[in-house]
Amino acid sequence: MASARPDLDPELRTLLADMPLMTHLDAEVLAQLRTLPSTPVEPLLEGRAVDRREVTVTTGDGARIPLSVFSPSGLDRAAGAPCVYWMHGGGMVMGDRFSQIDIPLEWLDRFGAVVVSVDYRLAPEVTGTTLVDDCYQGLLWIAEHADELGIDPDRVVVAGASAGGGVAAGLTLMARDRGTPAIAAQMLICPMLDHRNVTASSRQYSGTPGVWTREMNEFGWRSVLGDRTDEPREQVSGQISDQVSDQVSGYVSPAVADDLSNLPTTYVDAGSAEVFRDEDVAYATRIWAAGGQAELHVWAGGFHGFDSLYPQARLSAEARRARHDWLARVLATASAA
Repeated sequence: MASARPDLDPELRTLLADMPLMTHLDAEVLAQLRTLPSTPVEPLLEGRAVDRREVTVTTGDGARIPLSVFSPSGLDRAAGAPCVYWMHGGGMVMGDRFSQIDIPLEWLDRFGAVVVSVDYRLAPEVTGTTLVDDCYQGLLWIAEHADELGIDPDRVVVAGASAGGGVAAGLTLMARDRGTPAIAAQMLICPMLDHRNVTASSRQYSGTPGVWTREMNEFGWRSVLGDRTDEPREQVSGQISDQVSDQVSGYVSPAVADDLSNLPTTYVDAGSAEVFRDEDVAYATRIWAAGGQAELHVWAGGFHGFDSLYPQARLSAEARRARHDWLARVLATASAA
C-alpha cells in the first residue's frame, strides 16, 4: 500500500498537473534528456545591467571546467562586492551552469553580487568526489582573482539547488577541512545530501510519477557511487545504520560526514512533499547539534524544485523572499565584521 503523503499546495497541484512526470530514470532516458537544449541564459540577461565573462579552470587531472561570471555593470571593484558561487541541480547526472541561474541572478539585482556559476563534470562519466573537486577548483579561482573581479573575499556565499545544493555542502566541508578559501555562508536549496535513500520522505515519494522520485534518486546516486549504494543497510531505533558509509566520502554525500562543526552559517530549505525533506531537516539538526548556525524552512505543500519550476506561484514567491531576507542579513553581518 502506498505511503500517506503530505498534500500539495493547491496552486502548485494545479500547475503540476500540466507537467509530464516520470517514475524512474535510467541510462536510456538520461541520454534522451541530455539531447534537450540547455537553458538559454541570454533571455535572462536582457534588460539587466550585467557584464558576462566566460573563463575556464584546469583541474588536477587536466580537465577544463567552464565558469560563467556575471557582474553588475559599472561595478566599483575597489568597494568589494559580495559573490555568489552557484552550483546547478540535475541529480548529478544532467544540467549545466545555466540551470536555475535565474535564482542567483536575482541576488545580482538585489545585492550587487557577482555571480559565478560552474559547469562541474557529471556522473556517470565521472564518479566519487570529482564533481566536488571540480567546484573546489572554481572556488580557488574566485579567491585568487577576487581583486580583479571586484569581490570582497569575506563575502563569498556558496549556493546550489538540489544536486547542486549537495555539491555546495560537500564543497563547504572540503574548504573547511583544507583551511581555505573562506566561505561566509552556504545556501542549500532542497539539497541532495544522503546516498542512503532510506528516510520516510524518500519512501513516501516512491513508485508514482513525480518531479524527483526515490527511484530517480537511486539512479543518480548509483551513477556517482556505483555498487556502493547497493550494500545492505538498515534503520534501527530511528537511526540510519549504513554498513558502507565509511566507504562513501562526506564530500559527495554530506549526510555521512562525521563532523559538521565549524561550518559557515547555513540556509536549508525543502518542500514538505518531496524526497529530500527528511535528510535536509536532519542536516540542519546536526549543524545545530555541532554548535553551528542554520536556518531551516520546510515549505508546506512544496514538491521538489517547486520555486524553480513555478516561480510565479505564491508559495514560490514566499520561499524566494525568505532566502533574499536571509542573504541580506548574512551579507550585512559579513560587511560589519
